[in-house]
Amino acid sequence: MKKILVVNVNWLGDVIFSSPVFKALKTAYPQSQISCLTVPRVREVLEAIPGVDEIIVYDEQGTHRRPLAKLRLIYELSQKHFDAAFLLHRSLTRTLLVFFAGIPQRIGYDAKGRGRFLTRAIKTPDERTTHRLDYYLNVVESSGVTVADRASSLTVSIASETENRDLLKRHDVGDRDFLVVVHPGGNWDLKRWPVHHFTLLIEELIKDGKVKVVISGSDQDVVLTEAIISGLRRKPVVLAGKVDLKQLMALMNRADCVVSADSGPLHIASSVGTNVIGIFGPTRPEITGPRGSGRAVILQHDVGCNRRPCYNLECPDNICMQAVSVKEVLDAIRQFQDQ
Repeated sequence: MKKILVVNVNWLGDVIFSSPVFKALKTAYPQSQISCLTVPRVREVLEAIPGVDEIIVYDEQGTHRRPLAKLRLIYELSQKHFDAAFLLHRSLTRTLLVFFAGIPQRIGYDAKGRGRFLTRAIKTPDERTTHRLDYYLNVVESSGVTVADRASSLTVSIASETENRDLLKRHDVGDRDFLVVVHPGGNWDLKRWPVHHFTLLIEELIKDGKVKVVISGSDQDVVLTEAIISGLRRKPVVLAGKVDLKQLMALMNRADCVVSADSGPLHIASSVGTNVIGIFGPTRPEITGPRGSGRAVILQHDVGCNRRPCYNLECPDNICMQAVSVKEVLDAIRQFQDQ
C-alpha cells in the first residue's frame, strides 16, 4: 500500500487511543503516506501522533454540513487515489464518503448498517470488556497488520518545550523542581473529583514545600479552578484557560506527576511518558484507562452501584468520586517522589 487513509474518531482521549494504529501501519508499510480524516477540534493532538503524514479536516458541523460540501470532499478524497481506508469511526456518513470516493479497500466495523459499503466488515468486539485502544487496533490487526507496540504515544516539539520552560520560569518553577500538575476538569460533572478534595490536596502539597503545583484546564475549567483555589492562602500556579493544546502537551511532558480524573489531559500525560494518578468513578479503567508509557496509579472504589460505566447524569451525590480520599492521592504522589 502506498497511500492509506485512516478515518478517525471525534474525541481527544479516543484520538490518543488511536495513536498505535498509525505506528503499526507505518511499521507495516514504511514507504506509505498515511493521511487522517478527522474533525477540527483534535487537529493539534493528531499533529503530535507519530506516523501521521497528512491531516484532512472533516468539519461536519460547519464547512461540510451541507450535501454539496460533502460532494466536494468526496471529490477531493477521490483525487488522492488512496489504496485503502481504515475506518476507526463507526459513522455511516464517513463510510459513505470513502465508498463514493472510490477507495478500493475499506476496512471497518460492521455496525449501523454500513457493512455493505465495506470490503472487509469486521465483527464488533464487546465494548463492555474491550479497551478503546485495543478496539481501534483491532481494525488494522484484522487486515493482517502486526502490532508490536500497543502503547499510546505523543511527541512534543522542541519549540513547545522551550515555550513551556519559559512560561514556568516566569511562575518560579525551575527545571529541577518536582512538578505536580493537577487537572480538575472533565467533560461531564459525574467524572469530576469534588472541589473540596482538590483544595485539600493542593493545600497539603504546598504546605509540604517539596513540590510545585500547577493547575491546568481549558477555558471551561476557569470557574472550577477559581472555586478550588478560593479557600487557599497560598496559591498554586494557575494555567487553566491560559494554554493551548500544544502548550498543554509540553506542560504534561515537563510534569513529574499528573493528577486527573478520566480525561483527555490524563491520556496526554500518560502518552508523553509522564507518571499519572487517575481518579476513576463512573468509568472503567479497563476500557478507558491510560495506556501510555508513563506509570499509572489508578484510584477507584466499589461503592455498590454496579453501574460502571455509569451515565446517570442526574446522580445526586457522585459518591464514586467522593470515595477516593485525599490521603490516597497524596500517598501516590509521594511514591513517585521517592523513585
